[in-house]
Amino acid sequence: MTHEDLRVETLGIPQIKSPLNLTVFPQGSAFGFVERHDRVLFDASLENFKSCRKTGETPFSFEKAGPHKHLYFDPSTTKAAIVTCGGLCPGLNNVIRSLVNELHFRYHVTRIIGIQYGFEGFIDKYNHPVIDLDPDRINNIHLSGGTILGSSRGKQDVVQIVNKLIELEVKILFCIGGDGTLHGAHAIYEEISRRNLNISIVGIPKTIDNDINLIDKSFGFETAFTTAHDIIRSAHNEAVGAYNGIAVLKLMGRDSGFIAAYAALSMQLANFVLIPEMTFDMEGPKGFLNVLKDHLQSRHHALIVVAEGAGQHFFEGSVVERDASGNIKNKDIGLYLKDKITEKFNSEDFPFSLKYIDPSYIIRSAPANANDSKFCSLLAQNAVHAAMAGKTDFVIGHWNNFFTLLPIPASVSKRNKIDMEGELWWNVLETTGQPVTMKN
Repeated sequence: MTHEDLRVETLGIPQIKSPLNLTVFPQGSAFGFVERHDRVLFDASLENFKSCRKTGETPFSFEKAGPHKHLYFDPSTTKAAIVTCGGLCPGLNNVIRSLVNELHFRYHVTRIIGIQYGFEGFIDKYNHPVIDLDPDRINNIHLSGGTILGSSRGKQDVVQIVNKLIELEVKILFCIGGDGTLHGAHAIYEEISRRNLNISIVGIPKTIDNDINLIDKSFGFETAFTTAHDIIRSAHNEAVGAYNGIAVLKLMGRDSGFIAAYAALSMQLANFVLIPEMTFDMEGPKGFLNVLKDHLQSRHHALIVVAEGAGQHFFEGSVVERDASGNIKNKDIGLYLKDKITEKFNSEDFPFSLKYIDPSYIIRSAPANANDSKFCSLLAQNAVHAAMAGKTDFVIGHWNNFFTLLPIPASVSKRNKIDMEGELWWNVLETTGQPVTMKN
């Protein structure tokens, strides 16, 4: 990583005085506009501070999000568009609502449209009409899960998307989505730059898996593991309700196991947590099946929480399939575990009762909880602040308790994953009591 990797693009020099009045008291300055020098440290540790002071190096930092004293776009002539892409996630409607309210009430932008069904909405052949968005239309949408704009996966022709932005006279496009959406947003930005257009492209990071690089928290994640927390309790009841009862609970997590880990830590009833970052053996003396059997002989019940991307090494050699976004479709590790457990214990005449639970779509479509709802609102407000100041090709991030501006290329350069040598995974091991390794 270099300092240049963290530099956010700007369309031009902001020269229009902001309509915001941020003075709390007539004679005070308790809160104010962000300045160019306002930065958020990447590594805020004392050790890094001492190292940089010793070497004279400038520490890595992110641009701090917040309102700007001067704007690039004139609110009276600015038209904004909002699009939601990818799978459903708690908080989508909250973000849409907060974007509209911030644009309308704070910046007096009155021309706001919604693009239906993801990037498809820009392509004429799909015939998805745009929706006019105003405070009355979006007033209560945050009370429901999903997205009023609809969503879709898959790449669309960038040239056609930019042509439609020009036709619609859009000056700011807010793209709400995860890794695939942000890749698409960056491609739109590159086409806009090639044509020397003054259109701002803004990313708002939506991933239920919390796996976006250089962002410590994405919206929907907290609601997801909170909802899973309650399901874990029910799954545990199923397991203890039978002699040698087993509950296998599959949660989201294609590449990262944060939902499984946080849900297990929050309820503390899981006996095993299996995530994509770990490798384990199924058979053998130290393999998962024998460890599970030993556990059942001692406790007579077991709750297994498995992330959807765990154990994919068991399917090596299988035909690789991809979804519309280009992501590899994971093989169903939940059903695989169910079948392997059943096969082994039946062959050994070992009594057991197994329940398999997959609540993924229930979790994804849930409305945001209180803290996520607040977080969505603040993400949206900061996205509008930066966009009106002419920032582009960025996502609103969150780091060290501050909202940040992060260039899209940096955010999609790699996935955020659980460190198997880190404190979070150690906490999971302490909570579940499972072996540090299940490899022979």
